[in-house]
Amino acid sequence: MTRTPPTTVTPVRLWRWRRNPLRRHSDVVEAWVVLVTWILVLVGGVLAGVLAAQATDAAFAARRAQLHQVSAVLTDGAVKTPPASTGYDDGRVWAAVRWTDKDGSVHTDRTKVFPGAPAGSRVTVWTDRAGRVVAAPVTGAAAGLQSALTGVLVAPSAGAAVWAAGWFVRGRLIRRRMAEWDEEWKQIGPRWGNFSGT
Repeated sequence: MTRTPPTTVTPVRLWRWRRNPLRRHSDVVEAWVVLVTWILVLVGGVLAGVLAAQATDAAFAARRAQLHQVSAVLTDGAVKTPPASTGYDDGRVWAAVRWTDKDGSVHTDRTKVFPGAPAGSRVTVWTDRAGRVVAAPVTGAAAGLQSALTGVLVAPSAGAAVWAAGWFVRGRLIRRRMAEWDEEWKQIGPRWGNFSGT
């Protein structure tokens, strides 16, 4: 029966920060660039996602504040069969409506209603400050979901942008270090050949 030798756990050493005669200043700078990049990727991505979600929610709230509901009357009966569906349709059809504002002015426009609605039916429409019929604002759970999805999409995008910037800076540091090593080798290389005894 063979015994397996005990495994030894070697501690992780952050060699770029510890004292070492081979450590160069560029090694320390590169280590800090990598550390700061990853911190900014994580913190910046989360912060960007939260800010984007809050901005989206604020935009929904601002849109809701600019619109108001009015009760309108169908001036003509709605068609009984909707046109061929394109896949994005909800089955409603366009019909003419009329409503009176608080100041007494009468407005007419077109809105979507369910097929077959008779003339004189009351429908609720959303209007803007100019008195035009607009789509209903996003509210409740739908607004919360869209705000959250916006944040979820923005967070990794912002993190990826920060990571790309850090990767670019690190690449420049590596190229600079290679150029320095090349210059040092040009000075030391010819002398190195003299140690071979030839």
